[in-house]
Amino acid sequence: MNITAQMVKELRDKTGAGMMDAKKALVEVDGDMDKAAEVLRQKGIASAEKKMGRIAAEGRVESYVDSTGGALIEVNCETDFVAKNEEFKTLTANLAHHVAQLKPANVEEFLSSKCPDCGKVIEDALKEKIASIGEKITVRRFVRYEGNVASYIHNGKIGVLLLTDNRDDELMNDICLHIASCAPKFVSRAEIPQSVIDEETRIEMGKEDLLKKPENIRAKIVEGRVNKIMAERCLLEQPFVKDPNQTIAQLIEGKLTVKSFTRYELGEGLEKRQDNFAEEVMNQVKG
Repeated sequence: MNITAQMVKELRDKTGAGMMDAKKALVEVDGDMDKAAEVLRQKGIASAEKKMGRIAAEGRVESYVDSTGGALIEVNCETDFVAKNEEFKTLTANLAHHVAQLKPANVEEFLSSKCPDCGKVIEDALKEKIASIGEKITVRRFVRYEGNVASYIHNGKIGVLLLTDNRDDELMNDICLHIASCAPKFVSRAEIPQSVIDEETRIEMGKEDLLKKPENIRAKIVEGRVNKIMAERCLLEQPFVKDPNQTIAQLIEGKLTVKSFTRYELGEGLEKRQDNFAEEVMNQVKG
């Protein structure tokens, strides 16, 4: 039977399935609309596709680390209830492991890869989980490092992945904890783009408390303020969260070098209720 575009559209409207999935289902049952809808439901595709239009700003940040490197991933769902479910936790942990194994370049490549455990395309396996769990699930982002890697996860809400030149497990764990709590943006000043410095300078120059000061005085004050702001954003210049009397640079001197780090905070930039997770980590450290 010839499967027309109108038939595909009708099935898509009825089930919420994607165009290719709808067409395949119709071909499989020789154009029978009801049977095609049943095929999609059996495969978990219809319910999964319908859920993909929902907002998913909850979820979990998870990591995987072994002797060769590690990965950090954020996987989103719709509710905190599901995020705390053991099935979802296991799924997120497995996905972090798969990122480390498969070494994909981006999310699209990852989703189109075959799962090392089950042999299914990861995107298809996710659709099955969506049908099982009952909520939209998306892989939002991930990062992967090779080498001496450490990680810290705070209640699935904040995740840190750290790469260093030498291995010192206790020290690396402390640095991860610090990054989770203090949220630096850069390792050192050398990483800060000039555009960032210029923008902060522009903002400070326009502040009301300086407008009446002479130009040369204002420039010196702004330079000092911008230097302070940049120091607060650099990991190496921040006071160590467990001992503010020394900076991170002093803490690691002669022991290791921080090559890179990534810090994920669940739902950053998404429309959702914002909790102060960094403050939560700080309170835990102090407690």
